[in-house]
Amino acid sequence: MTRARKPSIRGFAMAALSSVATGCGFGEVSIDYAGPVDGWPHVGGALGGSRFSANDQIDRDNVAHLEEVWRFESGDVSPTTSLQVTPILVDDALVFCTPRNQVVSLDAETGTERWRFDAQPDLAGIYNPLCRGVAHGRVEGASEGTCASRIYLGTLDARLIALDARTGDPCDDFGDAGTVNLLEGIGETRDGEYYMTSPPTVVAGHVVTGAWVTDGQRVDAPGGVIRGWDAETGALAWAWDPVPEGVDPVTAADVAAGATYTRGTANAWALLSGDEALGRVYVPMGNAAPDHYGGERHGLGRYASAVVALDARTGALLWDFKTVYHDVWDYDVASQPVLYTHPGGPAGEGIPALAQATKMGHVFLLDRRTGEPLFPVEMIATPQGGVTGEVIAERQPVPTKPAPLHPHSLPDEDIWGLTPIDRAQCRALVGSLRNDGIFTPPSAKGSVVFPGLGGGVNWGSLSVDEAHGRLVVNSMHNPFIVSVVPREQATSLEGTDLVGAQPQEGTPYVTLRAPLLSDWGMPCTPPPWGLLTSIDLASGEIEWQRPLGNLRELAPAFGRFFEWGTPNQGGPIQTAGGLVFIGATMDRTFRAFDTETGEMLWDALLPTSAHATPMTYRVGPEGRQYVVVAAGGHFPLGSPSDDALVAYALPEALPEAR
Repeated sequence: MTRARKPSIRGFAMAALSSVATGCGFGEVSIDYAGPVDGWPHVGGALGGSRFSANDQIDRDNVAHLEEVWRFESGDVSPTTSLQVTPILVDDALVFCTPRNQVVSLDAETGTERWRFDAQPDLAGIYNPLCRGVAHGRVEGASEGTCASRIYLGTLDARLIALDARTGDPCDDFGDAGTVNLLEGIGETRDGEYYMTSPPTVVAGHVVTGAWVTDGQRVDAPGGVIRGWDAETGALAWAWDPVPEGVDPVTAADVAAGATYTRGTANAWALLSGDEALGRVYVPMGNAAPDHYGGERHGLGRYASAVVALDARTGALLWDFKTVYHDVWDYDVASQPVLYTHPGGPAGEGIPALAQATKMGHVFLLDRRTGEPLFPVEMIATPQGGVTGEVIAERQPVPTKPAPLHPHSLPDEDIWGLTPIDRAQCRALVGSLRNDGIFTPPSAKGSVVFPGLGGGVNWGSLSVDEAHGRLVVNSMHNPFIVSVVPREQATSLEGTDLVGAQPQEGTPYVTLRAPLLSDWGMPCTPPPWGLLTSIDLASGEIEWQRPLGNLRELAPAFGRFFEWGTPNQGGPIQTAGGLVFIGATMDRTFRAFDTETGEMLWDALLPTSAHATPMTYRVGPEGRQYVVVAAGGHFPLGSPSDDALVAYALPEALPEAR
C-alpha cells in the first residue's frame, strides 16, 4: 500500500500555532533550497559507514516544523517479521528490502512504488525474517540497458542476487541468471542455519559477503568464510577462511575442486565497510562455535570477536584487532566498523581511522592502516574458573578513551527494583548467581552477563561527523543470566522462562539464557536502560550523555514522562544541520537531538517502534531534504511488527520569525 501526501493543512496550522507560542508572526517564508545536495548511497550512509549527511536544509532552528509527507507500506508483514531496513538512494529512487526479501524501488520524493522484485526465499527454520538493506554498484564500461547500475541482495536462503537498478530485473550475466549460490563450499547445513540479513559490501570491483550462522547449535557449525565475488560476473574471486596460524586455509580453488570451508570458524553477520582508496574491506567478526563454551574450538576462535582488515581484491589478511580473547559471553562484534579521518596526525592532515563499537559498550579507535589503537588500551585481569574443560583468557582489552559506555560490574548497592519487594527479589536472584563483573565466566549455577547478549552496542553501529570531530552512539544496559549446564541435567530445566536454550552439540554442556528480571518483569539494574552518547574524537572524552527512550509502552497513561531509557536496536545519524536523528527505542518514537547539547528538539509518534537506522537525502538542488525511517517493530524484543516506511520533511513554507 502506498500513500503519498502533500504538506497538510493541519501541518501549516500547527506551524502557525508554534509561531504564536514562540512569539513569532504569522507571515510565511519559503524553504531555502541553497546548500548541499547529499544522497545516501549505502546503508551506512557512506561505504565506510559514517552515517553522516552534509544536508543542512533541516537544522536545529527549523526541525520542530518537520511533518510526515508520505508513508509506504509494503504489505510484507507478519507477527514474526521485523522491518529493520535502511533504504539507499540510487539516482532519484529509494531502494530497500522487506523482511522476506522483496526488493522495492520507490520514487524518492513521493514514495510511489516503481518496481518490486520478490526473491521468494525458502524460510524453513527462520523464526524472525528480516533484511537490513541492499547494496548498489555500477559496472564500469557497461552500456545503459545492460545492468550497468545494479542492486545486490543477500537472501534468507543464502543466495546473492544482482538486479537492474532501473527495472528490478535480474542481471543475466551475473552468476546463474542473476543468482549466486552462497552455500557452495559451505557443506552440510540445517534449516535456517546459514543466511544473510545484512547487505553485501561492494568495493574494488567485488561484492563481499559474510553470513549469519545460528548461535550455539553445534561444534561443527558452517564456517564463517568471507568471500569476494566479481561484481560483474558473480564469479568467486577469493575466499578468506578464518583459521588460526599453522592451519592451512581452504581456498576458492580448493572449493572448486570439491573441498568445504573449515567448519566452526568465526563468522561476520553484521555490515562490513569498504575503503576504495586503500582497496580494503573491514570485517566485524562474530564468535567461533559454539558461543558460550570454547573447550572444543581448538583454536578456531583466533579471529573471533575481532575487527579484521582484508585486501578487497585478493582477500589477503592485512591486520586484525581482538576486542575479546576467547569469547564465551556472545560479545561478538555486531556493528559495522566506521571509517573516518581522526583529528591530528603529522602536519595536522588527519589519521585514516576506524571506530569499532562492541556489545561490551567499548568503542575502540584504531588506525585503519595498521590496526593500532589511537588511545591506550589496557589489558585487565579477568575472573577465572567456570565449567570443567573451559580455559578463560587471563586478560582482556579495555579502551581508556573513550571510556567504556557500560558499567563493568553490578554491585549489590546498584541492584534495582521499582519497589522494595522486587528489589529484594532481584538481590536474592543476583545473590544466587556468579557475579564477578563484565567477564564473569559462564557457570553451571548461572552467571550474570552484564551487558547481555544484545549489548552494549549492537548492529545499529555509530555515527561520525568528521567536520566537528564528533561521534554519536546509542547503547543499552540489559544484563542476562547465562548457565552452562551439564547435558544430562538440562532436561530438568524444561519450561523455564528462557530467551533461549542452545544445544551446543559436540560439547558436554547445554547453554541456557534468560534476562535478569524480577518476578514482576522489571529490570534488576537501575535506569537509564538506554543511552545516547556524544564523544569528542580528538580528546576521547564524553561531550554529553542522556537517556534514550521513555516508558510510554509500559505505562501508556503516564510512561512518556519517565525518560528512563529503553532497550534499543538501530542506530543514529548526524547531519550538517546540527542534528542527530534516531528511532531505535521501544516507545514508538522518532527523535531529533541537538548535536552540541543533546537537547531533544523534535519527536514524532510512529505506528510501531523504529528498530532501524534512519537515512536522509535530497534528490536535487530544487528538492526538499527528506528524513526516512522504517517503523517495523522487533519480534524478539516484543515490539509489534509493522511495515511502515515513513518520510518527513519541512512544509513548503515556514512561519516567519519577527
